[in-house]
Amino acid sequence: MSRFLLNKGALVTGGLTGVGLAIAEGLAEAGANVAVGSFVNPAMPDFVKNVRERLEPFGTKVFAGHLDVRNSGLVREFVSEAQVVCGPIDILVNAAGICFEQPVSGHSDELWDRILDTNLNGAFRAMRETMPGMISRRWGRIINIGSTYANVGWADNPAYCASKSGMLGLTRCAALEGAPHGVTCVMISPSGVDTEMTRRTIKEISEREGKGRTPEDVLYDIIMRKPQKRLLQPSELAALATFLCREEAGSITMENIQVTGGSLT
Repeated sequence: MSRFLLNKGALVTGGLTGVGLAIAEGLAEAGANVAVGSFVNPAMPDFVKNVRERLEPFGTKVFAGHLDVRNSGLVREFVSEAQVVCGPIDILVNAAGICFEQPVSGHSDELWDRILDTNLNGAFRAMRETMPGMISRRWGRIINIGSTYANVGWADNPAYCASKSGMLGLTRCAALEGAPHGVTCVMISPSGVDTEMTRRTIKEISEREGKGRTPEDVLYDIIMRKPQKRLLQPSELAALATFLCREEAGSITMENIQVTGGSLT
């Protein structure tokens, strides 16, 4: 891959695992200095070390650490510290997200607020901190990781679906705001991706059904319903996100790019 992002600074939220980490690798391979921030569970202290070990071989600057996107002050502090290492943030990837099974009926306020505050409000906070600099430099790329469920819905996951639908509206508004200044904003909406969050959700479905089906049984049924008979891989989304940072992609904005393998669910 050509190093077309040399001297660009990138921030990836939720980048310690899954789609976020894959995108961070793609950007680093293209030459960007990459800051990765994600909520670090104290029980898993090696996550930050693992991210550095994954990104440093690409030879660019790396900043990684704990980031709780639900806290405006922490987001502001993280962006400031990241820019000391990586330079001005030219690329923002909002990949931080959580998902928990719970139907509308009886849905707790605590869980609803937690999901919306992470998935939607967290993206807004990161955009609010980084977008002014992009506008002033007249170049920027904002990529929000959404979901096909923003459009089709998903039983027992109303907060997740609402957060991704809200992210689509936020994406379109940011795209219009950035358009006169060389700043694009796009949402990538995959269907099922092979990540730890997907595996955890499948385990929750298995436990909730109580029919004796194992998580492997549930996963098999999901895969068999898909035309390509597989889950998407994080590397596929990373390739698309990296392409969207090219100069040739400067007119691709305000879009909801669905990556589905032929299935919206």
